[in-house]
Amino acid sequence: MSVLVVGLSHHSAPVDVLEKVAVSADDVPKLLDEMVRRAHVSEVTLLSTCNRVEVYAVVDAFHGGLADVSEVLGRHSGLPMADLTEHFFVHYAGSAVQHLFSVAAGLDSMVVGESQILGQLRQAYATADQTGTVGRVLHELAQQALRVGKRVQATTGIDGAGASVVSEALADASTVLDGLAGRKAVLVGAGAMGALAAAHLRRAGAAEITVLNRSLDRAQRLAEKSGEAGLPARAGLLTDLPAELADADLLVACTGAIGTVVEAGAVAQGLAGRAAPLVVCDLGLPKDVDAAVAELPRVTVVDLAALQQRLAGPANNGAVAKAAELVAEEAQLYLAAQRSAEVTPTVTALRRRASEVVDAELLRLDSRLPALPDAVRDEFTKTVRRVVDKLLHTPTVQVKRLAEGPDGDSYAAALRTLFELDPGKPAAVAGSSIRGKDVAVAIDAPVEDER
Repeated sequence: MSVLVVGLSHHSAPVDVLEKVAVSADDVPKLLDEMVRRAHVSEVTLLSTCNRVEVYAVVDAFHGGLADVSEVLGRHSGLPMADLTEHFFVHYAGSAVQHLFSVAAGLDSMVVGESQILGQLRQAYATADQTGTVGRVLHELAQQALRVGKRVQATTGIDGAGASVVSEALADASTVLDGLAGRKAVLVGAGAMGALAAAHLRRAGAAEITVLNRSLDRAQRLAEKSGEAGLPARAGLLTDLPAELADADLLVACTGAIGTVVEAGAVAQGLAGRAAPLVVCDLGLPKDVDAAVAELPRVTVVDLAALQQRLAGPANNGAVAKAAELVAEEAQLYLAAQRSAEVTPTVTALRRRASEVVDAELLRLDSRLPALPDAVRDEFTKTVRRVVDKLLHTPTVQVKRLAEGPDGDSYAAALRTLFELDPGKPAAVAGSSIRGKDVAVAIDAPVEDER
């Protein structure tokens, strides 16, 4: 079983394609369940953010797993498979591990080094875990990825500026408005990105924000937190949008909805009778704001497509280079540990086979020399087992060391072939009678790791 990554992001697809593939929080469990029911998928998680949709799956075959995941994403998006796969990227086995670690470190983000991805990865894992589509492989991989992401942030300074899609959008808005100090803003959406926008506006010196949401309770919670932090805030429903835009300078829309939330008619109604400009930051995927809003007079729209274009290109600095080195190092260590762990059942099977041979020969000795004194028999038994242990010590240590290399499984495969081993066979508990004594021998029984 190997890990497969299938997805698309701002690197591989335009925003209009990402919008069609985007998966709402409510739909994630349904897609996870559909994928894990496929023939080649045994575990799966799905990460959907404002600039990526990625599936991490444990599969028993590359092509079969790719087909299973692609078909589910294709049906969800409604796009022809040829149009969808044109924008896919695919990673498998070691490459999949390195990709996930890079994502966790913020190296693959639209804003390189942004730290919000860690929370998004944590939520993606939690959703899959609650849905029942996470097993041992993805559990261990996800925990390691989160650890790597934290280590990169703590040791490289890659997120030192605190940049994010939200901060970059507000930077564009600040340019248009000649600063955000003293400005009034309307936030549509009371989730994590809305909270982040409120925090940035507070630091920028905004005068007031109004939080609008379908759920008034959530809007009130964010408004209260903002007020406690020092930025005056009010809460309302989406139907209050026209009235709130009458004297607002900035509208930030960042919901998890599938479909338009901010209609052009509502914005036009709010702008009636005013001459001041309005900046609209649309950070939803799919878009929260009706495309016709950009055609309204005195309105400037900053959306993900504009940010994608502005932020395109590599980020060359020392922190990014250091982070990339750390990610590569962590990926190699993780893969080496996994390969070493995979050879353990073969080593266990080899020792089990040796112990079975020793037990059989000791039984034969007992039948041929029944009068052998117990002291002699015991010493002979210890000697034989000692010889076998010494003969096996070097090959078992060496195969574990060699297994950490890129071709490590070939050494374990050679052992399995040479000794006709079956690592999947449960460790035997052999019961026999030697000189009237009942003996039970359990050899290297593998222990199941229960989460």
